[in-house]
Amino acid sequence: MNDIRSLSDKFFLVIKGLCMGAANKVPGVSGGIVAYVGGFYEEFIYSLQKINKKAFKLLFTGRFKSFYRYINGSFLTLLIFGMLVSYFSVSKILDYFLQTKELYVWAAFFGMILGSIYYVSKDFKHWNKKTIIAGIIGLIVGISISFLNPAKENDNLLFIFLCGMISVSGMTLPGLSGSFILILLGNYVLLLVDSVNALYDTLAEVIKGDFSFTSNEKRLNTLVILGVFTAGSTVGLVSLSHILSYVLKKFKHITTAVIIGFITGSLGVVWPWKKTIFKTDEAGSILVDSNGKKIISNYERFFPDFTQVETWWGIFFVIFGISILLGLDWYGKRKEKM
Repeated sequence: MNDIRSLSDKFFLVIKGLCMGAANKVPGVSGGIVAYVGGFYEEFIYSLQKINKKAFKLLFTGRFKSFYRYINGSFLTLLIFGMLVSYFSVSKILDYFLQTKELYVWAAFFGMILGSIYYVSKDFKHWNKKTIIAGIIGLIVGISISFLNPAKENDNLLFIFLCGMISVSGMTLPGLSGSFILILLGNYVLLLVDSVNALYDTLAEVIKGDFSFTSNEKRLNTLVILGVFTAGSTVGLVSLSHILSYVLKKFKHITTAVIIGFITGSLGVVWPWKKTIFKTDEAGSILVDSNGKKIISNYERFFPDFTQVETWWGIFFVIFGISILLGLDWYGKRKEKM
């Protein structure tokens, strides 16, 4: 890994982090797909793999520069910075459009995933009996996940830690949406909406010199939940990266086939034409989160009505999403020739 990067490379790495962070927050979309089509998936996995016993030895003996170089620090810092900025900016914009123009957002992501399937599979020339079976398995698992029913919200700290470990798989496994997994586990609103908003409000208050949150039991409890979730995500990210690094080295073609199948199966999750099913109480009233937003339970998919103008706009955004991936492919080829 090379930490010597041009200013433009650093800028685009932050942008990739922004996209990865935004994708991680949208149910049905995988941040790992962004890494895969962005051409930095393997570097991301191998950099995380460097957070090991040797890295901690360098850190605890005060060899900070050696530690930073060893873990490919420039790459991880810029990427993670982009992800963090995304959670308080780009992802909020996405939240707004999901509330007001839901069909178009899903259509664009559907197109991007279609484009990513082309991007990942176009240069894959290793189809044989083993890889075909692996691809079919990935496809079946991807489709199966999209039809699971969500559980109820659970704020037990051990469960929150496990949620962090499991949900972070969306960053390391292309096609597996970490945020959709949190919906299935029942904790999407708690961990990616309420907790993030609590942190945002707390930071805003601290900047103003307001520390009244220290007497707000609900806020403190939410911040503890966010801390435990972050710890679980960190442990999951590092441990999964070690497993994936080994798998990518030993079974690269089979792994790629599974990823292609998995991404294809995930299309069911982001199918644009669907009706949102909201959580209700025993009386049938729709439940809302602390910000007044309706809590999503699942989705009811249907075929589009081609007599409606909205449907054709949806198709336009599908094509737009595909064009983004084709544009990335073109940019990557152009950069290789330079």
